[in-house]
Amino acid sequence: MSTKDYSKRTSARLLLSLVAPYKKLVALICVTSVCDMMGMLFIPTQLSAMVNVAVNSHDMSALMSHGVAMLIAAFVGSGGYVCSVFLASRLCAKVGRDLRLRVYDASLAFSGSDFNAFGTGSMITRTLSDANVIQQTLLMSILMIFPVPLMCVISVALAFSTDVVMGWVLLAVTVAVILVSVVAVAKSAPIFTRLQGFIDNMNTRLRESITGVRVIRAFGKESHERARLDETFTDYASNAIRVNMVFAVTDSMTFFLMNAVEAAIMWVGADRVGAHAMQIGSISALVEYAMLIMMFMMMAQFAILQVPRALACLTRAAAVLDVRPEISDDTAPATLGAPDGSGEEVARFDHVSLRFPDADEDTLHDISFSLRRGQTTAIIGNTGSGKSTIAKMLLRFNDVTGGSLSFEGVDVRRLTQSELRSRIAYVPQKAWLFSGTIAENLRHGDAEASDERLWHALEVAQGHFVRDLSDGLGTRVSQGGTNFSGGQRQRLAIARALVRHADLYVFDDSFSALDYKTDAALRHALAPELSGAATLIIAQRVSTIHDADQIVVLKDGEVVGLGTHDELMAGCPTYRAIADSQTRGEGTND
Repeated sequence: MSTKDYSKRTSARLLLSLVAPYKKLVALICVTSVCDMMGMLFIPTQLSAMVNVAVNSHDMSALMSHGVAMLIAAFVGSGGYVCSVFLASRLCAKVGRDLRLRVYDASLAFSGSDFNAFGTGSMITRTLSDANVIQQTLLMSILMIFPVPLMCVISVALAFSTDVVMGWVLLAVTVAVILVSVVAVAKSAPIFTRLQGFIDNMNTRLRESITGVRVIRAFGKESHERARLDETFTDYASNAIRVNMVFAVTDSMTFFLMNAVEAAIMWVGADRVGAHAMQIGSISALVEYAMLIMMFMMMAQFAILQVPRALACLTRAAAVLDVRPEISDDTAPATLGAPDGSGEEVARFDHVSLRFPDADEDTLHDISFSLRRGQTTAIIGNTGSGKSTIAKMLLRFNDVTGGSLSFEGVDVRRLTQSELRSRIAYVPQKAWLFSGTIAENLRHGDAEASDERLWHALEVAQGHFVRDLSDGLGTRVSQGGTNFSGGQRQRLAIARALVRHADLYVFDDSFSALDYKTDAALRHALAPELSGAATLIIAQRVSTIHDADQIVVLKDGEVVGLGTHDELMAGCPTYRAIADSQTRGEGTND
């Protein structure tokens, strides 16, 4: 099977799976659409009869009955149209919502490498823009494309029942319009596919430019970045113009055919009436049938030209949903019991190695140490030594490729990710905060936490500055926490972790933006607070981890030292070199 055929089948399968839960709604849309079409087609039939009665017999009662029938048909058709639009809009809104949620849920299960395969800009486009395109195209398809075959068949059949010659004229015009539509779709399909790619590029580059605006200004690269964006926007504009040219040519050809068919019906119809082969009222009916076909075909053409773009979007959404995450839950997961008490081994690295899928060698190799309840373990090492990777392995953001990593005696791969992470409180390197209030951010640690508990966590995390804010816990936080300083963001992130009652607290270089005084006060306050849990601190500063129960020294992904500060100063050259360099640095600064 070709890639193109596979994409079409994948897109169709995804669309059917999205629509399938709403079968009753689809059935109601079909019924109301049929009512709409029958009402429209019944009117010209009655109009033809009225004209023939008025010309031949001048029967007023017959005229009135046909007029009442037309009025009833108009009400039925209008009611059917209103109901079909409402129901179709409801269906498409539900499908769009479900698609966005499915893509978002799929992205939450991605590992780092899974997510990097798509990129942030592309994932935003697939979740929002692509879903909107699919939703709008489905709505247009229901209202403008699906009724067309039935409308054409019934109209042509009515034309043949009126006059065979005129039926062939109407059939020829219908076929011509269909051919124009097919050619237009064939021309526009590859353009729409490229168009979505350009939207990805625009989102990615625009996001980079906005988030990195300070760096751009600092290096005086405004003109360079503007040129890059201009190139991306120009590529998108060029393709959009090509799409609009297809629209313009298709519309002009359809209008030409519309006027041509009306003239042909009048010309041939007049000849047939003169030959007494048909009545004059039938011409008006045939013109109405032709105009209805042409009107529906024009609307269908506009909708059909959107279909290739929607198919491209469906394929892109399916590509996300079809990804099998590198990290997944065991089919028969194990469960964790209650903690045993102080000294219990919470987590254990047993000759652990990690190699990323695209790497030629291990990032971490033969790592062995334990994290025990009531003890603080610290990890230190040069940049790129693998410190943060260890924290990510504990949370199963990455899985071991050699050895084993256990949590409370159970291999982490046998635990569900949600249960494992519910036992761990994590403070990442980048203290990311969400838009909302301070209280809402802190309650990410525990949604049921009281205000008193939030304030206590802030006190321990040295977040005293919150009390000085006019709105306190209700203070608004901008996206990413950009309305707070780096040190304030770190303290809020630490407080968020402390709100959770966890078995293991992981601080991934989360004291780096704090001054030495605040760092010392924080570590002093943390000691009694975390006495019943295991603590892992990843740090760059020796002063931060000086009092840890054990310190793991990493170099090039391997453990080169394990012990207390004094033991490592005496027997680990790598640790001693790090400590000496920082001591000299502090001395120089003084």
